[in-house]
Formats: sequence, structure tokens, C-alpha cells
Amino acid sequence: MSARLWPYILLGSISGGVATSLAVLREPFWIIFISVLALIVVFALVQEAMRDPVEEGDVGEIEPTKPMPTGFGRAMLEQMPIPLLVISRRGRVVYGNRAVKEILPNLKAGLHFASLLRVPVFVDAVNAALNEGENSKVSFTTALPHERYYEASIGLMPAGSDFGDKVQAIVQIEDRTQDQRVEKMRSDFVANASHELRTPLASILGYIETLQGHAKDDPAAREEFLKIMDKQATRMQRLVNDLMSLSRIELNEHIKPCDPCALNELVLEAVSALLPLQKKYDVGLETALTGDPEVAADRDQLNQVLVNLIDNAMKYGGSGTVVKVFTAPADLRYANMVGITVADQGAGIGSEHLHRLTERFYRVNAKQSRNKGGTGLGLAIVKHIVNRHNGELQIESTLGRGSEFTVWLPETYANGH
Repeated sequence: MSARLWPYILLGSISGGVATSLAVLREPFWIIFISVLALIVVFALVQEAMRDPVEEGDVGEIEPTKPMPTGFGRAMLEQMPIPLLVISRRGRVVYGNRAVKEILPNLKAGLHFASLLRVPVFVDAVNAALNEGENSKVSFTTALPHERYYEASIGLMPAGSDFGDKVQAIVQIEDRTQDQRVEKMRSDFVANASHELRTPLASILGYIETLQGHAKDDPAAREEFLKIMDKQATRMQRLVNDLMSLSRIELNEHIKPCDPCALNELVLEAVSALLPLQKKYDVGLETALTGDPEVAADRDQLNQVLVNLIDNAMKYGGSGTVVKVFTAPADLRYANMVGITVADQGAGIGSEHLHRLTERFYRVNAKQSRNKGGTGLGLAIVKHIVNRHNGELQIESTLGRGSEFTVWLPETYANGH
């Protein structure tokens, strides 16, 4: 039996004996008093028994934990953005700052660290630090509720620190999920860009080889092949231009535009630039703008957004249809914002594709996109520009009825409100 229970058992036995003696002597007051005392002892025994058992070999090592550092030291630890854990030699959590509680919401002092993060590589690293004094850095993932990537640095805190007189482990946990996602996006981007450039380049090289061979004396074949090569070279040029444009936008995405811009005026400029394409696509182009909204904008970039969306609507809207550009009705989800909607009457887009449309090189129909001169980067560029303007891109589509792309931008006011 645990040594910590013996004082309670001894006191209970004495109380029981005294109560029995008083009962024989018929002393009601003292019988009641001793009975209440016995109940208190029993309650204490139950509470003590419910606590986590401690191995007999560890009893000599248990010492009261010193109070948390107060004042500036505590405030500094609490405000640190890096999650911190202090773990005792017995594996119990001594302290966790505010940042670590965002990762481990069930964190409480006294819990065993392995019950908070059931990850073998992490548990082994902490045990190695506590038992063998090994400092280490480990990476691991957690699956629930969503997959996250973490990196933990584990070291020893010397005896005599503000957290106690025993050597303890200090753990720093950093969320690397965003870094992993960025790295994956970068590698995917390089792979996709290489593929997109390799295809037209291989086509051009193939036609050059043909022209140098049996087709060099065939004027008709030469003319046809040169047209195809021109088309492929133009596609490569568009792709390179879009890649450079996307890089510039990402580079300056953190710099928010501040120049006042009359939104309706900018919309009409974009529409006017695309009017000559009505005949090419056999598509009508109509506008319905209201009010006189003003936004803080990079004029050239916002023009790029509008031209891209309207051009896409004309390409994919379908022959004999009308593309409409209009002021979006007010929406409580976009308070203090003004919206411009570009709507087509095309085939529509399946709901399973909508959330991926702004990914680089994502296409619903790759062959159709390439045939129409698309690079797969247009909506990614739109999304980044809208983000830079603190705006939102809303996409809605119904199969067989068409799609609507709405750009929401924070509205500015002449009076400064």
C-alpha cells in the first residue's frame, strides 16, 4: 500500500476506537463529533486513492513544485508566440504557456505529457532528455481534427530554476503546417510549370526536325507547320508572362494599395477593351452598374482582374450568349464592401471543382483550356490580386446555366469613414 495513505488510516483507526469508547460511556456530543471527524478522514482517503498512483521507487524524488514565476518573467513566457512546455522528471506537465494551449487545449498541470501527444517519436525524445540528458529536435504530424505538421525542440532545464529544484525538460513546439504547405505548393508549381513549358517546346522541336527533313521542299506543309509553331511559341510566351506576373504580385502582396479609384470607371475601361472580341467569340457584352463606388486600388492590377474575368466569361460562355457585368447586390457576408459580378451563360462548373479553381494550373477541362489559349494561371493571378486589395473572390456556378464570379472590395468614402 502507498506510504502516503498510512497517516489517514492511522487517524481513522484512532477516531474509530475513541468513538466506540464514548459510545460505551454514552456521551452523545462526542460521539457525533468523532463521527464527523471519521467521515472527513474517509473522504480524504477516497480522494487520495483516486489520485494517480506513484511508484514506490519514486517517492523519494517527489518534491513540491515551486510556484510559477510571477511578474515580468511570467508575462514574458505567456506572451511568447512559441509554444512552451515544462515537464518534470516523472513526465508530468509543470507549466504550459498560452501558445501551447492553442495546440493542446486539454493541457493541465499534473497531466502526463504522453497523454497529451500520443506520438511515439515525441514521447521517445522527451524520455531520452529526462533519462539520458539528450537534447534533440523531432518532427511529427497529428491527424485530428486536421493534419498538422510540428517540430519540437527538447532540452533540459537545470536544477534550481523557477520551476523547481529538480532537473526538468523544456519543450518548444512549433507549427510547421504552413511551411509544409508552401513547400508543397512550390514543388508542385515547379513541376507543373516545367510540364506546361515542356509540352509546347517539344512540339516546336518536333516540327523543326520535320521541316529539316522530308517537309523542307513541301511549301504547303512548311506553311502549316510554321503556323502551328507560331501558335505553340505564343502559348509559351503567354505562360512565361503569366508566371512573371504572378511572381511580381506575390512579391508585393503584403503592400496594400492606397490610391483612390472610381470602380465603375475602371469596369467600363475593361469592358471597352474587350468589345472587339464579341465577334470572335460570338458573345454579347452588357453592363449594369449602379452608384459611384470608390475603392483603394492598384489600378493596373484591378484592370487585370476585370479583363481576366470578362475574357474568361466570353471564351467559355458559349456562342450566341451574353456576358453581363453588373454591380452585385449588397450581401451581409461582405459588409462595407462593393461587388462587381461577371456572369456568363455557359455550361457551368461542377461544385467539386469550385474550391480549386484558383489553384495554379488547375483546369476543369485541360484540353479545352489549352485550345482556347489558357495557361491555367489566370484565376490564381486574380485571387492574389484580390487578396492584396483585402477583398474576396466569390464563385458560384450551376451546371447548364452558367457561372458568376464576384469581386468584393472594401469601399472607401470621401469623408474618410
